[in-house]
Amino acid sequence: MSQMEEARKGVITEEMKFVAEKEGIDPEKLRRSVAKGYTVIFRNVRHDWVKPVAVGMGVRVKVNANIGTSRDIVDVEAEIEKAKIAVKYGADTIMDLSTGGDLDAIRKRIMRAVDVPVGTVPIYQAAEEMLAKGKAIIEMSEDDMWNAVEKHFKDGVDYVTIHVGVTKEVVEKMKRTKRIVGMVSRGGTFLAAWILHWGEENPFYRNYDYLLELAKEYDVVLSLGDGLRPGGLPDAGDELQIAELYTIGKLVKRARDFGVQTMVEGPGHVPIDQIPMHIKIAKVATDNAPFYVLGPIVTDIFPGYDHIAGAIGGAIAAMHGADFLCYVTPAEHLGLPDKEHVRLGVIATKLAAHAVNLTRFSEDYMKDHLMSLARGFLDWTRQFELAVDKERFLEIRNKRPTSTEACSMCGDLCAIKLINSMLRGKGEA
Repeated sequence: MSQMEEARKGVITEEMKFVAEKEGIDPEKLRRSVAKGYTVIFRNVRHDWVKPVAVGMGVRVKVNANIGTSRDIVDVEAEIEKAKIAVKYGADTIMDLSTGGDLDAIRKRIMRAVDVPVGTVPIYQAAEEMLAKGKAIIEMSEDDMWNAVEKHFKDGVDYVTIHVGVTKEVVEKMKRTKRIVGMVSRGGTFLAAWILHWGEENPFYRNYDYLLELAKEYDVVLSLGDGLRPGGLPDAGDELQIAELYTIGKLVKRARDFGVQTMVEGPGHVPIDQIPMHIKIAKVATDNAPFYVLGPIVTDIFPGYDHIAGAIGGAIAAMHGADFLCYVTPAEHLGLPDKEHVRLGVIATKLAAHAVNLTRFSEDYMKDHLMSLARGFLDWTRQFELAVDKERFLEIRNKRPTSTEACSMCGDLCAIKLINSMLRGKGEA
């Protein structure tokens, strides 16, 4: 039985108790939110070593980090290390987006390497298996697609992205709609190409009830993917994005009727002034389903710094109702991220999430309050203890002259040191 079904029966599950204690919230309030579909809990029934995580209304904004091999670079150990680094610096979940190598083995190893929930995009495996056979991706059969989904569910994956909103109707609309960037979603593109080639409906949309049956059996959260998310600022909010969103909204309702947990994925590249509107539209269209955003990235002309552009967008999105931020790394648009890119991406996104969480949870605000106290007393030991990235703290701090109590920027002109000295009557400015 799914978390949603249990919640509707008035049962506070062990997962709900765990989450409520971790979040510092009332378990009964959490149960009601799960029952309505406003909050989801990641925990596949087969993933018995995972620590459940909740996303949605009434809980903290969460952060996801994507990792995974490519067909060009298959280094499993490196991806496992990236996963561990991501968790160390605050990622609440990991998505394995591997597209090269033994995908089954890679997924299982990554899941065993961390204790946070893991998400995947099963259509990637179906596509990769076609290429491994020397066939085109569009030669996938419906059985190939469904077999990949079921395999991931059985392996214990906690949430999956399914681009169920890429329908035959919206693909036909694409032919008549001018876009600057086109489609940037890999999974969405695979399905759109398949639809165009065969002239058939998206199997996940046509057989959505079967998808719901599978998801309920394993209590997997369905992340309804934004295959038509904008890949550039000029495409934000166009008719393709909105058409897909409203289709997804209907599918959220069907999933809830079925007792299946769902969340909705969002943009993408969005001008900063449009972010509040995008969040509001999504929340209305999906009846407050948990909203999972990539960034959003607020400018297109800073390649190498997209983690900053994404953190800016993420903070604004979260402040207006986004529940789950997918990190963006400095390698976005440029290449496969390395370990340092992962670290920087997680920290930037965690910073964005925390900036919002501290306005909602007194415990989170207290961390900043304590850091302010430590700075007020020039207590560098305490500042180090409170810092999220301690390695970076020491890297910069240790470059100062060792005789300087203040930071080397101010030295003996330190404002805090001078005013403290005067107020305590210990010296003259």
